[in-house]
This record gives sequence, C-alpha cells and structure tokens, in this order.
Amino acid sequence: MAISYSIFIAFLLVFLSELGDKTQLLVLSFSSKMKTIWILFGVVLGSLFSHGIAIFFGSSIGLLENNTLHFYLKLFTYFSFLLFGIFSFFNHDEGNHSQKENSFLKKLSSLGLSYVFIIAASIAIGEFGDKTFLASIGLGISYPHEKIFLVIGAILGMIISDGIAIIFGKFLSHKISENITKNISGFLFILFGILGLISMLF
Repeated sequence: MAISYSIFIAFLLVFLSELGDKTQLLVLSFSSKMKTIWILFGVVLGSLFSHGIAIFFGSSIGLLENNTLHFYLKLFTYFSFLLFGIFSFFNHDEGNHSQKENSFLKKLSSLGLSYVFIIAASIAIGEFGDKTFLASIGLGISYPHEKIFLVIGAILGMIISDGIAIIFGKFLSHKISENITKNISGFLFILFGILGLISMLF
C-alpha cells in the first residue's frame, strides 16, 4: 500500500505542477522538429537527473536515525507544501526567467547538440530550485524507503504532462487557462500539506 501510494503522490504532484509550466511550452516548441518519442526520451533523461537527485537527497536525509530530526523535517516538508500551494494562487512575473531560459536554449542550439540533449539539459537545469524540485526533496524525506518508486512516479508525471502538451497542447491552451491549472496544483499542494500534518498528529 505504501509503495503504490508513494508512486501515486509523486505522479500527482509532478503531473499537476507541470500543467501549463515552462516544460510543457518547451516540448510543444520542439513538437514540429522531432518525433514525440524522442521528445519524451529527453523528458525522461532530464527528469531522471533533476527529480532523481532531489528524491535521493531527501531520502538520504530521511534515513538518518534521529527521531527529533525526522519530526522537524516532516514538519518543514508539510508546511512547505502549504506555502507552495498558497503562493500558487498569486501571480508572479516570470518574464525575466523566461528570457534567461530562451537565451540558454539559443546557446545550446548554437552548439549543434541533439534536440534530445537540449530538452534533457533544459529540464534538468530548469527544474532545480523549482517548486516541483523542492517538493521532490520533501517526498524523499517523507518516504525515504520508497525512493525508486518516487522517481518512477515523478518521471511518469512528467511524461504524461508533457505528452498531453504535445498531443493536445494547442487545444488545451484555448480551453483551460494557465490560472486554472495553477490553482488546481496549488490546491493539491495544500491538501497534501494538511493531510501530512494531520498524519503527524495521529
């Protein structure tokens, strides 16, 4: 039960967090240049690196044999989920970040690198410090013995989310606003944060 739950929670957090995110816009921009299978392969490589590092780092902390440390780490994790959720309801100016990312993509493209590598590198670097990356650290802390399943869940979340962007991206962008997807993601983070805090009490 714990294993299936860890995969599910990792999948759900990553999937909903990535809806309407910069990663979807990235793969959508490459959809006319290469086959879907190679785009998703780049997504897998980038996700494995970024979320894999985050989850394994969190798991290594969670495995430390110190009950007091575990308590405060879980407390910090679930409060972080609450903060991620609350902040997602506020609009942030991502103009500067987008400009930096576009500049980074142009530099990679000028090197004549494979598009697969460009996608993987963009995701791996772009996810560092992102709320999904920090949430992956928190998941690793909360489920230190399920790190492989957390990584699988996170990668599946990225694949499905970006697969939707490739197949239905243009259609969904007109039907579902970015604010709606951010609000859904925010609500999910708040829900997991509250459930986590409740589980600590009981």
